[in-house]
Amino acid sequence: MPQPNIIFYFSDQQRFDTCGCYGQSLLITPNLDRMADEGVRFDLAFSPQPVCGPCRSIFQTGLYPTETGCFRNNIALPANVKTLANYLTEAGYETAYIGKWHLASTGGLEEKPAIDYHTKPIPRELRGGYEGFWRAADVLEFTSNGYGGYVYDEEMNRCDFSGYRADCITDYALEFIDGYTGSKPFFMTVSHIEPHHQNDSNHYQGPIGSKEKFRTYPVPGDLAALEGDFRQEYPDYLGACESIDENLGRLIESLKKKGIYEDTIIIFSSDHGSHFRTRNRDGHLNGYDDYKRTCHDAALRIPLVVRGGSFLGGTVVEELVSTASLPKTILSMAGIDVGSAMIGEDLADVLAKKETDRANEIFAQISESRIGRCIRTPHFKYAVYAPGKNGGIEQDSDVYVDDFLYDLDSDPFELNNLIHDKAYTRDKLQLRERLLHWILKAEQKEVRIEDDPTGKSAHQEI
Repeated sequence: MPQPNIIFYFSDQQRFDTCGCYGQSLLITPNLDRMADEGVRFDLAFSPQPVCGPCRSIFQTGLYPTETGCFRNNIALPANVKTLANYLTEAGYETAYIGKWHLASTGGLEEKPAIDYHTKPIPRELRGGYEGFWRAADVLEFTSNGYGGYVYDEEMNRCDFSGYRADCITDYALEFIDGYTGSKPFFMTVSHIEPHHQNDSNHYQGPIGSKEKFRTYPVPGDLAALEGDFRQEYPDYLGACESIDENLGRLIESLKKKGIYEDTIIIFSSDHGSHFRTRNRDGHLNGYDDYKRTCHDAALRIPLVVRGGSFLGGTVVEELVSTASLPKTILSMAGIDVGSAMIGEDLADVLAKKETDRANEIFAQISESRIGRCIRTPHFKYAVYAPGKNGGIEQDSDVYVDDFLYDLDSDPFELNNLIHDKAYTRDKLQLRERLLHWILKAEQKEVRIEDDPTGKSAHQEI
């Protein structure tokens, strides 16, 4: 079988429940919904690291951020790590990258980085092995806003654009497809920043008219209970999500027009979700505006739909999966078996139910807001944190304490923290052992998890 073209099309900070195929009642994602009808929807998909740079480092390397050192924003991808693009180039693929990179600059967390490519062209050696078509900025929210800005091309030339940003980023993807000759299979990443809030204004920016179009909407249960800033921001957030979907439709149409739609596998996902400032209200961020950086489902649970290759038939996978598995899965699609060189699993194997004793759980690492770790099962969420440590400076800890425990069967919106409820002590201790296993496997270190000595968790407000 010839190698397929592969497109990884992902948004930034998009909750799973914005999508119709995940239960959204408003018509926000008709193109993704059709893609799910034709392909495979992973019902319970989760981010392994809900921060932009660390999650992108996983997407490019198939390694945990604690392995590469990219545990927070403003840490460049190491040059000695073999990347997804390196593997695919060796296998005869043409590569293309479009949008937000966030893996070239190095420096302080919220300071001007020592090696600063935030608004400058990224040299070839810092592009993670992408050698071909390139229309990207290291931190796209610094070179643009919702309605215009610039990226750089493969020759480091500045490319200015005007119009709604998601449309313009997709225009570059269509430019690549229009010029594609078919001499090699291609792998293209389209890394949108929408619906991520615009940093310099601290507001979400949907297309003009979003506030009116989405002035009424069903409120997710966690947001309704905890308030945050969703009442001001959610209409534009939904508008941005709708634009991401409209542009997915444009991309699909371009593939059909080119005659290569059936030869192309499309993966749609997001790096993490958004809790709309309902969590992390305990001072850990020192006033930094936060929409993610927590183990709650609002930040971790994301959409994941794949269409093409063996991912066909309108199937729904109900097992829990992590997007840490995407690099290994993408390489498998191209006929490349990396074995244990990458974390995660081949999602085609999950689809085919090849592993009968598979552990149905996911693991996530948290940085910047705190040093945190969590395990999520179908029934429980258990999280720990490292007290007195700065998640923007240190990547791990030898000691953690209990943070929160949720019974997801009775509390799907994670509102009732049971970490000190004696009726759940046995469940907590079992989950603690599983989490210790994950930390040892992911970070190659034995740590200690203790009961919270204060008798109250870091998330008292929930």
